[in-house]
Amino acid sequence: MKIDNIDKSSWKTITFGEVAIQQKENVDIETTKLNKYIAGEHMASEDLHIRQWGIVGDGYLGPAFIRKFQKGDILYGSRRTYLKKVTVADFDGITSNTTFVIKANSKNIVPELLPFIMLSDNFTEHSIKHSKGSVNPYINWKDIANYEFLFPSKEEQACLAELLWAADEVVERNLEVKEKLEFAFYRKRIELLGHCINGRYFDETKKHIRISNILLNDKSNVGKVDTTEYLSKGEIPIIDQSSNEIAGYSNRKELVYSGSLPVIIFGDHTINVKYIDYPFILGADGTKILCTNETINCKYLYYCIKNLSLIPQGYRRHFSILRECNIPFLPMYEQQKVVKILDTYEGQIKNIEKHIIRTQQLKSTLINQIF
Repeated sequence: MKIDNIDKSSWKTITFGEVAIQQKENVDIETTKLNKYIAGEHMASEDLHIRQWGIVGDGYLGPAFIRKFQKGDILYGSRRTYLKKVTVADFDGITSNTTFVIKANSKNIVPELLPFIMLSDNFTEHSIKHSKGSVNPYINWKDIANYEFLFPSKEEQACLAELLWAADEVVERNLEVKEKLEFAFYRKRIELLGHCINGRYFDETKKHIRISNILLNDKSNVGKVDTTEYLSKGEIPIIDQSSNEIAGYSNRKELVYSGSLPVIIFGDHTINVKYIDYPFILGADGTKILCTNETINCKYLYYCIKNLSLIPQGYRRHFSILRECNIPFLPMYEQQKVVKILDTYEGQIKNIEKHIIRTQQLKSTLINQIF
């Protein structure tokens, strides 16, 4: 969807400070009746919705948490503004003084449109350009208040706000579908594999086997490259250890994993697990490659691992805990049946994730075409 034909000839130049008002009401964290707070880690990049928060009193907040916000206010992370942390509050609460609390100036703007202006690439580029500091760059209010952009009439604003929130609503509905699919996937794994508690399966009707007894000691060469060698295009995907997802590409064929495929990679410091049936290069240290013997289907082990709840135990890493876990030891034909069923669920989740990405990209495109 494009709106390239929008006529901006009548639009006027305006500053951000004319449509946005900074709120600086302070509260005492010790005496306030507000019980929720929003910290930087609660705000996701390019997500207008609050999906997590903290409860006042659940730990030491520090002296920076003094700023009050109200339902409908916009919260903007003033540090590392390239992260595009812009969110609309749906409850009253407290945040730190490094998060700008902003109200729309309803005299000049339809309030529903303001957060989308702040998500535009031009707004972010201005913010980055005028940020101060190198390690943890921050923006001052006066510097974003001076940001200039073309702005339409109130009638056009209302139409554009309706369009952009409709695009956002599509993303939200898809996220709800994904959540339901993931829950159904979880329930189906329990149904087929048994219930897992603290990394252990407990089901007397099934035979179990320890994971350490089915893993092979893979001696194959596994090349690794650091982030400076990640390319946007290339023949071979690079799997990053922190996410176990494709983080870049390389043309260094001598670093390709040369063992028998498929394999599972498992983060040593995380519970991320990924099934891979194509050549790849590891992006950093810390990821384990798991290969199984002939008694266990590799994809079956992958689903068993996804069904584990691994709890760190002191200094011990996830991989050492994983090796001690048990999984149901089914005949090969039953393993293949389980894989076929669970593949259907995972395929549906991947499809909705692709659709979410496309709709998010559409929303970003619309924002940048308008502003």
